[in-house]
Amino acid sequence: MRFSRGGEFEVLDLGRADYGATNERMDLLVDEAALTKGPDRILLAEFNPVLTVGRGGDVASYAECGLPVFEVSRGGKATYHGPGQLVAYPLIRLEEEARDLHSFLSALEDALIRVVGDFGLEGHRDPRNTGCWVGGRKIASVGVAVRKWVTYHGLALNISTDLAEFRRFDPCGLDPEVMTSMEKELGGAPAMEEVKASLTTRLRETLGEAPS
Repeated sequence: MRFSRGGEFEVLDLGRADYGATNERMDLLVDEAALTKGPDRILLAEFNPVLTVGRGGDVASYAECGLPVFEVSRGGKATYHGPGQLVAYPLIRLEEEARDLHSFLSALEDALIRVVGDFGLEGHRDPRNTGCWVGGRKIASVGVAVRKWVTYHGLALNISTDLAEFRRFDPCGLDPEVMTSMEKELGGAPAMEEVKASLTTRLRETLGEAPS
């Protein structure tokens, strides 16, 4: 299925970023896309340490976790964002034939499976939990929202993330020990810029842009 209109999108690489400011910017871009039918975009960022709690979680229960906590509109429960983790937010205006959020989530998972494969890891799905898994361990989280049929939020891939941060809470309702990273699985972390390039290419494929 082709999700991105015209099969292409603009990539905005924010680098190391503040979560709150990025969330506000994302909201503005979603409204712009809904009103003007402007370009589809992908936001890339590496956040300062935060905990985000989606619609499936109780934000009050994480008040003592020792991290800044944000209640957000995506699906899912709580997850951690921090240094060494690549976050991608596809802001895609879904046309009528592409208004299938299950397939959209699947396309994000497909992109992640291909990305970790580019670095020699065999990624897979878990039928009970969204995201990308390697050997039964969760290497990336996926959680999206949609407003006026524009998608936002997205995915977070652990590259060299400090996995001890996940022990502060129950990530996505799971045992913290299930979380892993590319660094842990490979014995060393690939360069962030290399993973960004891979992820951009793979999202273009799975969201509908024909490879160049």
